[in-house]
Amino acid sequence: MTTTENVPGIVFERLVPWFSEHVEPVPSLSAKVIGHGRSNITYRLESGDKAWVLRRPPLSHVLPTAHDMKREFRVISALEPAGLPVPHAMALCEDPAVIGAQFYIMSFVDGMIPADPAAFSAKFAENDRRRIGENLVDTLVALHAVNPAKVGLGDFGKPAGYIERQVRRFAGQIAQHTGRDFPELPELARRLQAALPPDRGDHTIVHGDYRIDNCVLGDDGRIAAILDWEMATLGDPLSDVGLLYMYWADADSGSQTGVASNSVTAQPGFLSRREAVARYAEKSGRDLSAIDYYVVLAHFKLAVIVEGIYARFLEGGTVGTGFETTGAQAQALARSGLAIADRSSVAALRG
Repeated sequence: MTTTENVPGIVFERLVPWFSEHVEPVPSLSAKVIGHGRSNITYRLESGDKAWVLRRPPLSHVLPTAHDMKREFRVISALEPAGLPVPHAMALCEDPAVIGAQFYIMSFVDGMIPADPAAFSAKFAENDRRRIGENLVDTLVALHAVNPAKVGLGDFGKPAGYIERQVRRFAGQIAQHTGRDFPELPELARRLQAALPPDRGDHTIVHGDYRIDNCVLGDDGRIAAILDWEMATLGDPLSDVGLLYMYWADADSGSQTGVASNSVTAQPGFLSRREAVARYAEKSGRDLSAIDYYVVLAHFKLAVIVEGIYARFLEGGTVGTGFETTGAQAQALARSGLAIADRSSVAALRG
């Protein structure tokens, strides 16, 4: 037997022969969607007692510059030898004839993805949580300390003008989604453009979606692997910090975002959001006095991304459940970003 029943986005009749040639000979494969990512699709592949991970783009509504599997594969291939905790990149397929799109295979890293607060609190005691939060911050500092040129990523992006291009790029995507009336998004774009910070020349590898539930934790609570590198590039490291701040729920504030939350960090024992930012500033030596800008930018970008996911859901291009709420989530994100902008110390953000 060489195939199993196909699942959306996987064609085993063509995948099994390709996999056997480029990864490991297998008589058959099975697949199931894993993770909570709602952009690129992640599958756990199994054959016997062995497991791997396959990553591919969404099934529809793919923007021209998004969902580049080759970029994901390249960055994790470069970072593993540098000592960063990433899965082992095994094989890249650029031929869309195999399953209908580019994809790549990486190792399956066993551990906990800390998305469920109840499961997390059952596994890690209160006196472990501060150490886990510190490791999350320190690993980001370590990523931003990697010299891109020394790991073969010197041409991975165009870091100069990164923030301006981010605002322009995501503003340009607004009209490419559902086309519904959503005035908060263009208003956020206008304010972010007006308040653009100067390019400080501090350019690093940027993950683009760094948060606790995009990591696998080992039994000791340390990060065993950072996942979901689809947004990675070279740019301003504070954009990663702003996004981490957005997702980092405090015990007394709950989640700011209205999306599947990192309320794990709201459990007793964790660093607070401000303590996390202070630790990053101390360990990296970077000035975070204008962090509001990057937090608002994070809300804007995620709102645009979630709105795009909602558009794919309306077109039938998603796999899994829960997508019917993404339209409301995008609106909640945009409104939260405007609320932060309204009270910011950065005058131009206040409109």
